[in-house]
Amino acid sequence: MITLRNITLRRGTKIVLDDASVTLQPGEKVGLVGRNGAGKSSLFALLTDRLQSDKGEVDIPRQWAVGEVAQNMPETDMPATEFVLEGDTRLMAARRALEAAEAAEDGHAMADAHGLLMDAGAFDARPRAQALLMGLGFKGEQVDAPVNSFSGGWRMRLQLARALMCPADLMLLDEPTNHLDLDALVWLEAWLQRYDGTLIIISHDREFLDAITKVTLHLDEAKLMRYGGNYTAFEAMRAERMVLQQAAYEKQQDRMAHLQKFIDRFKAKASKAKQAQSRVKALERMEKLAPVLTASDFSFEFREPVSLPNPMLMFDEVACGYDTEEGEKIIVRGIDRSVLAGQRIGILGANGQGKSTVVKTVARMQRAMAGKITEGKGLSIGYFAQQEMDVLRPEEGPLSHMIRLAKEVSPSAREQELRDFLGQFRFVGDMVNQPVGSLSGGEKARLVLAMLVWQRPNLLLLDEPTNHLDLQTREALSMALNEFEGTVMLVSHDRALLREVCDEFWLVTQGGVGPFDGDLDDYQKWLLEQSKEAAKLAKEQAKKAAASPVAAAPAPAPIAAPAPIASREDRKASGQARMRLAEQTKPLRKQMDGIDAKLNQLADERTALEARLADGATPPAQIAEIGKRLKAIHDELEAAELRWLELSAEIDAMHAAAA
Repeated sequence: MITLRNITLRRGTKIVLDDASVTLQPGEKVGLVGRNGAGKSSLFALLTDRLQSDKGEVDIPRQWAVGEVAQNMPETDMPATEFVLEGDTRLMAARRALEAAEAAEDGHAMADAHGLLMDAGAFDARPRAQALLMGLGFKGEQVDAPVNSFSGGWRMRLQLARALMCPADLMLLDEPTNHLDLDALVWLEAWLQRYDGTLIIISHDREFLDAITKVTLHLDEAKLMRYGGNYTAFEAMRAERMVLQQAAYEKQQDRMAHLQKFIDRFKAKASKAKQAQSRVKALERMEKLAPVLTASDFSFEFREPVSLPNPMLMFDEVACGYDTEEGEKIIVRGIDRSVLAGQRIGILGANGQGKSTVVKTVARMQRAMAGKITEGKGLSIGYFAQQEMDVLRPEEGPLSHMIRLAKEVSPSAREQELRDFLGQFRFVGDMVNQPVGSLSGGEKARLVLAMLVWQRPNLLLLDEPTNHLDLQTREALSMALNEFEGTVMLVSHDRALLREVCDEFWLVTQGGVGPFDGDLDDYQKWLLEQSKEAAKLAKEQAKKAAASPVAAAPAPAPIAAPAPIASREDRKASGQARMRLAEQTKPLRKQMDGIDAKLNQLADERTALEARLADGATPPAQIAEIGKRLKAIHDELEAAELRWLELSAEIDAMHAAAA
């Protein structure tokens, strides 16, 4: 178990934890919540020994392996799969042991190292790593691409996959969903639900926390409080606690006022002096309860638009994409839709399908590759970029941004007026001149929101606006969007925000944009159906590939004329092509052979364990362990079968390309 006893932790002059104590049991899934800047990441650093407490003790079992997502951007030419494999600390230790044994030509050590490799699951490590990558949205052709070939967001996904690869007893995840789309988020949610170690997650996605966690730690005002339940249960319990705390505070204030009144009345009377002195001591000994403070809650609203054109936008066979050195790269084509005043549109689709490309085209950040976009008269667009720095200047402060914006979109405002306006978004004092490049992600996001509010847009284009926002700010954004009188087009993986704001959805997939007839639950069902269809298709292709050439060959067509006899050079070239193809597919077939062996091994183990359960002689203490192992075998079988199908499909594709 994890135990924190009377921990005090300072960062500079700020007290992050003040006499905090908490106990977490093995296997618990914990959500760590609190406002941005409360000290959640500092608590993670304390648990991993990157920080030392000023007072108190942290007790974590020494033998526990700890996994967490590295926050640095990886810079390496290593293939993506190998990069992820390095997250498996047991496998890497076994590999190093084997290398050392081979270098020393020590046969016993080699045998021990091979045993360690088997225990670490070396035979199926590569398929497991690639299953993680594909679950997080990587395509088959990307799993062995160099890490440096990916953009920043995808490299952070690689760091997440690397952390999940670690056989950790304790997993620490700090905002793991920030760089994920909804498809990958749903997959990660399911993966973490199956994880059987101790898990602590920092997240501002309430639905994600509700689906995974059973315990909530709330860090507020340097105090750490444990609640038994997910985030929704925590909110209810905390609200009840605050009501009781406020009632106790008010009751104590009445008691203190009564004591003070007695003291003031009788302290000068000799006959009552002793009683008055007794009440003075009682008042001094009384532990003062704090009032419930909610002043730090954040709220804002969008200003009323100057006009509401209807329709706001009309797409006529529009194609969206971008320019490359080789020419135009079209991602989405044939968009033929209208955007009306007051619509609330959620844009769904996997990463790479073109959601952000469509939004950037509407925002005039990129030109339409084809077709025509007709804008309504008086259209005013407010654009929240997924990468905030696309619309911010890192060397300038928030006040400079507002001064420039006030000159561009409205009559010049006085500096004090702009300072007061920024204060509504928690930019106070010297913060208004702090370079944007040094601000936190949440502070940058609030500045972009402030700039949107100032512009008084009638069409809001929001591309992942919640990535760096805490739960309170997300709720404030949701309320502001619901009260906004204009039109909203929203790309987000925050399901709570999508549910609360959007009343219709567009789906970007397979190079097109169309309406999605359903809600988010229907979308998740649709994703599951798509996954099943893909697996079914891959299975059918694998069966065809496994069929004998004679059985698989089509019936011969009537021969109209004898075919010409191939020349010696043609036969030689054909033979060389077959050899090249065999060489290319050899590593994939080798992997398939390894998976076949693993599948047989797992099936035999499952049969043996099921027989032990059926004989009725198994001690109760072992039954639970057998049950856990059977579940693990089931999961391993599913992952191995999926990888076998993927490899078979890759081989089929190579044969088709060579034909």
